[in-house]
Amino acid sequence: MPELVVGFDLDMTLIDSRPGIQAVWDLLAAETGVPIDSELVVSRLGPPLTWEMANWFPPEQVDAMVARYREHYPEHAISGSLPLPGVAESLAAIRALRGRTMVVSAKYTPSVRLHLEHLGLDVDEPVGDLHGAEKGSALREHRATVFVGDHTADIDGAHAAGAVAVSVATGPFSADELRAYGADVVLNDLTEFPAWLDEYVLEQRLEALMRRLSSYDKMVVAFSGGADSAFLLAAAARAIGPANVIAATAVSPSLPSAELEPAARFADSLGVRHVTPHTHEMEREGYQANSGARCYFCKAELIETLQPIADEFGITAIATGTNADDAIAGFRPGIRAAHERGALTPLKDARLTKTQIRTASRSWGLETSDKPAAACLSSRIAYGIRITPNLLVRVDRAEQAVRSRLTSYGVENVRVRDLGDSASIEIDAALLDRVDQQELVDAVVAAGFTTAQVDPRGFRSGSMNERLPEPEKYRDL
Repeated sequence: MPELVVGFDLDMTLIDSRPGIQAVWDLLAAETGVPIDSELVVSRLGPPLTWEMANWFPPEQVDAMVARYREHYPEHAISGSLPLPGVAESLAAIRALRGRTMVVSAKYTPSVRLHLEHLGLDVDEPVGDLHGAEKGSALREHRATVFVGDHTADIDGAHAAGAVAVSVATGPFSADELRAYGADVVLNDLTEFPAWLDEYVLEQRLEALMRRLSSYDKMVVAFSGGADSAFLLAAAARAIGPANVIAATAVSPSLPSAELEPAARFADSLGVRHVTPHTHEMEREGYQANSGARCYFCKAELIETLQPIADEFGITAIATGTNADDAIAGFRPGIRAAHERGALTPLKDARLTKTQIRTASRSWGLETSDKPAAACLSSRIAYGIRITPNLLVRVDRAEQAVRSRLTSYGVENVRVRDLGDSASIEIDAALLDRVDQQELVDAVVAAGFTTAQVDPRGFRSGSMNERLPEPEKYRDL
């Protein structure tokens, strides 16, 4: 799946530059004595400046007047321009999807940059001095798949690049005119863009996922029971049929006791064969030592345990539920171990984020769509403390005790972090001021810890990494 790159026109797409532009034209009129209808000028923004200048000055003066216009522009046009409604939300929506942004405008490139900087619009690549189909060259160069504009010329640019032409009716053309000209999508303004983009990108990424899965005859899915691997399992069953998919849930002391039965039930609901091989990561010194590289040894054990199962059924594909967010989440030695052993990552390859996976899961009616993240129990043990089955049992018992006391609050995330004799309790930040924290501390102490305290920052995925010095992460790899 290619990276998401979205291009935007500038004037009357991202910004209302009419007041500033009109001021510059009025200034030119005053300097030259030429009667310029500046209101008419700003009513038809879009084409290159030289085209408009030719309407008011003879050919031999056009270049000089363009140069003069550009001299006045920074001082008189920038501060008067305002972002159009929905701009900040649209740029944020692209970032949330791990995408990049660019602006392709007929405006002078330095002026494009000045506008973006003045308004604090975070755009990766500003490009100017291109109009109409010429914009397609920049869009192709940066592999833009969507181009948003307010002018018919922007539609030409999008189509020249093979991009989706999204038009907003905030410029000189009405929605009907843009639609009739050939826009693929027409929106009233950018406030409608984030919702459209989310739906469009999710559809594209799901199609990419299903194409990838359909390229395999059979597949083993490393199925932890969590939302990501559950969605992958359901997608594989849809793509190649449940009879050709095996769900493998590894059983070991690091699997929370409450996870196995729901995993079996979920696989059965899909009609998928469910196997529960025992893994022996506890026998690996690198795992027990619990340095920052612990997850490497765990994932290595998992894939090496699943390989004989795949071989037994004549299956060449073993897939994990690694998603696009996991791939950029910093130090992830487990992903490296799986990759080295040939495991597939279809969700990551389709660029599906955690949020998208949950959205798609809800649309498919999967019961795991809102299931809280549930990393293995070993992730609760502070690095450097040697992992033993007894420590894992203590953590599991403590977490169940905390969760049972928060059921009425609709708790989603609970972690009891083992720091040695003491424990750090992490719950959803929104609940911190609503619950009896001492009751939670007492429950954790009763589960076997000497002392405990509730973390005032609330639940944070991977918070143990905050305690690990950078050089320590790579020790034992």
